[in-house]
Amino acid sequence: MGRAEQAYDKTARWLGLDISRGGGPALEELAREGDAKSIKFSVPMKQHKDCNFSYAGLKTQVRLKIASKNIISETPISSASCQDRSLRADIAASFQRVAVLHLEERCERAIEWALKIEPSIKCLVVSGGVASNHYIRTRLDHVVKKHDLRLVCPPPKLCTDNGVMVAWTGIEHFRKGRFDPPPSADEPDDYTIDLRPRWPLGEETQMQVANLVH
Repeated sequence: MGRAEQAYDKTARWLGLDISRGGGPALEELAREGDAKSIKFSVPMKQHKDCNFSYAGLKTQVRLKIASKNIISETPISSASCQDRSLRADIAASFQRVAVLHLEERCERAIEWALKIEPSIKCLVVSGGVASNHYIRTRLDHVVKKHDLRLVCPPPKLCTDNGVMVAWTGIEHFRKGRFDPPPSADEPDDYTIDLRPRWPLGEETQMQVANLVH
């Protein structure tokens, strides 16, 4: 959910929100004051029938809308006029609705192909900072119940920054022997190590996944 979290953080910052507790909770709080259908943002990647996520286009739509309404991001929401705050709330609510629609579509598609590969799956786990957003949890709970699954989320206090969670994942992989040991202190300065910017869902199932999602 890292891309969703980044989109929430950026949108919250552009709307002048305090994101010290994270963009997800801050934006969700403001969105409760707004009309989620007042601004017509388009759902990302509708033409792509796969399980990939992308919020680049939606972030651009939001940024352009904020600029067209002369909203000054440097002005905190606490100093905004009533009219300005109402407009920011409408943008927050409209963004959140479309961002979560994107999540719903992709998660439902992922559930469908995952169940074809492994029918015994019982849960969908959602974690990361954005998982502390109650609206996201509620919407994804509807998705999993359609497939007789259970949504599993950590308590909000454990929905920390994704960087921490990525590091933890690396530790667990290392403990299982999936990485080469770290270099010793006397390794030459030109020692290199292969990096994996992305970790596949399961290398042995990649061909099956490709067949199912196209």
